[in-house]
Amino acid sequence: MSKLKLAPLLGVVLALPAGVVMAAQTPPPAAGTQQTRTPPATPAPQDAEDKDEPATVGDVVVTARADAVRTSIDSTSYSLADDLQAANGTLAEALRNVPSVDVDPQGNVSLRGDGNVTILVDGRPSAILSGPNRADAVLQLPGSRYARIEVMTNPSAAYSPEGSGGVINLITKPTPPAAAGAPGAPATTTTTGSLRVNVGDNGRWNLGASGSRQRGKLTLTGDVSYRYDDQEFAFDRLREQLDPTTGAVTQTTTTRQAQQSIQKGFFGRLAAEYRLTDKTMLTAELRGNSFEVDSDGVTGLFQTRNAAGVLISDYSREGSGSFAMDGWGATGRVLHQFDASGHEWSNELRYDRNDNESASLNVNVFSLPVSPSVYEDQRFLNAQETIGFTSAYTRPMDDGSKLRAGYELSLNRPDQDAVLRRGPSEAALAPVPSLSNRFEAEQTVHALYTTYERPFGEKLSAQFGLRLEQAEVEIEDVTNAVRASQDYFRAYPTGHFQYKLNDTQTLRASYSRRIQRPQPTQLNPFVSYGDPLNLRSGNPNLEPQETDSFEAMWQMRRGQSFYQATAYYRDTTKAFTDVATDVGGGVLLTRPENLGARRDLGVELTASGRLHPTLRYNASLNAFRQEIDAAGIPGARDREGDLVTGRLSLNWQATPKDFVQVMGFWQGDQLLAQGTRESGGMVNLGYRRKLNETLSLQFTARDILNSFGGATTYDTPLFRERVDQDINLRAFYLGLTWSFGGGPRKPEPQFDFSTGPTGG
Repeated sequence: MSKLKLAPLLGVVLALPAGVVMAAQTPPPAAGTQQTRTPPATPAPQDAEDKDEPATVGDVVVTARADAVRTSIDSTSYSLADDLQAANGTLAEALRNVPSVDVDPQGNVSLRGDGNVTILVDGRPSAILSGPNRADAVLQLPGSRYARIEVMTNPSAAYSPEGSGGVINLITKPTPPAAAGAPGAPATTTTTGSLRVNVGDNGRWNLGASGSRQRGKLTLTGDVSYRYDDQEFAFDRLREQLDPTTGAVTQTTTTRQAQQSIQKGFFGRLAAEYRLTDKTMLTAELRGNSFEVDSDGVTGLFQTRNAAGVLISDYSREGSGSFAMDGWGATGRVLHQFDASGHEWSNELRYDRNDNESASLNVNVFSLPVSPSVYEDQRFLNAQETIGFTSAYTRPMDDGSKLRAGYELSLNRPDQDAVLRRGPSEAALAPVPSLSNRFEAEQTVHALYTTYERPFGEKLSAQFGLRLEQAEVEIEDVTNAVRASQDYFRAYPTGHFQYKLNDTQTLRASYSRRIQRPQPTQLNPFVSYGDPLNLRSGNPNLEPQETDSFEAMWQMRRGQSFYQATAYYRDTTKAFTDVATDVGGGVLLTRPENLGARRDLGVELTASGRLHPTLRYNASLNAFRQEIDAAGIPGARDREGDLVTGRLSLNWQATPKDFVQVMGFWQGDQLLAQGTRESGGMVNLGYRRKLNETLSLQFTARDILNSFGGATTYDTPLFRERVDQDINLRAFYLGLTWSFGGGPRKPEPQFDFSTGPTGG
């Protein structure tokens, strides 16, 4: 279904390699000419945990803890080295302790209250962390795989503008090659790695292994993990139908649903890096994952009463369900360095395929009025192919400035098949045509970008960027022979400014324009079946939402203390929101719609440092006001509210061998066009004992107060509803970590990929 309408844009793309060659022939600076530049960021050595080292932040050189908080002109990254929850938990646990980031009980990620977030891995798109099943992956992927989490609420044009909230870049743990031996010496082999095993209550357990092997020009790295978890969920729903004239309650429905699920997840990765020459490196990676969720004993009780409180309907719903997510992917990359200054050109090709299947078998047993039971078998298949190509060029200049340019292609092909069968028994099920559907789509995005960063004197520096994108989306409801398409061209400017007040304080300001495109599945008009009271569909008329984002930041580093205050304003047009409509009989149909506008104005405060030579703290607070313009949406109204989120962690190095951690967070509410979505918070504990140089013991307790849940409310002229979620995440783990092989090695900056596709 793809169409090519980009002759002028592709002409520029094809000319890019020629420009690279010409730039490579630029003569070096004359002898005696001083050349200054901002060096590329490199990952901290793994043993830098308790060392104080000079850290470069733009043009500011200070002494601070090297692996705690790092900043650049357009990002802030946080170390996970001391996060014990991330060490044996999931990616959700790792993200929940990062400023600006919230993860709700279902695994939905948001930045400063905006759930439209792009998640990258080492600066590259991740197929498993995009699309409709991202939340499931966030709850399953191991947090121990990542060394740092980089937050970009106003990323530069070098990154995709997709995601109105911004970008979260997951930086994996570095496994750099060993230092080269003496010239002429025989090649040596170096092997390093670690093994981790954690055993928890209620039969929970997980294990993982990672390692690297380097010999001569070849380095092999890999990691594998497996997780087994047992969880309980409960949902209470109160739905009231209202008289549109008087507002009186005409009917009330209560629902109580509970289930116990077994979650199993596998992830594996194998990568090879080969130094073809001193200036050229080849990289290849294979990855795979397999996640399963089996839910037995799913029960639900549905009761409806009239205005007088008399029970008029009573039935139960019992059954089982399962969910499986299998995927694999491959990446090939060529990186060429023209010199040691950071002048480089990289080309990368990515392919991923993910197959998801959910299935459930339920029986509805009717007590009032008495009628025959109805069996329902539902299956939903979702296959998605993702192809990506990136060509990125970086050129430092003689005056300390830096030019970046590149081309990116992203191609996504989702394919969905939904089937609902009903019958008087499991053996007599028949398809329901109106609730069965086959859907295909294709989304293609071509992008050209450039950024230019330069100093203006000793105190002021700036970065300017522009990204041009052509997007083509085609969808086809195969079952009903309905097709639709979207085709649009957009320009996305960015600007970042940095001013050094003194040796410890810096001011920054930034602007970016961002977009949130509807997922192809959000455009599918098919009405899918949830349960007897809930239906859901996409919206073929859903338009992209666009955001203008402004930030002003003050930052101070003094010794081992770090303070940051950010004021931000986001103005979003056509923002997405879920809208529920009563389609009769107390049944609600939920589908996405475009708001008129949404505005967020807030202040975020972050601080870290030492309260005592052995006691460190990390804290953040985000307070913002959100306003929603819901004009034109039935049952919705303009809303505004003041929202607060925050987190605090205390790290106590009790002895050289004993480390204790206490952390907690609170996630505020989120406004909807028809109501609010409430979250909650949790408190976690951790303890690590270093048994010897290679072996350590860990104990962690997650959500010890069992306080993390949530609620969603709808308040419209025709109905009111509140859904309370009771999700038991409390867990206790005891684990061992064993490290083997050679000690940590300094990475070589020219082949450090942790800072994203632009290399800086």
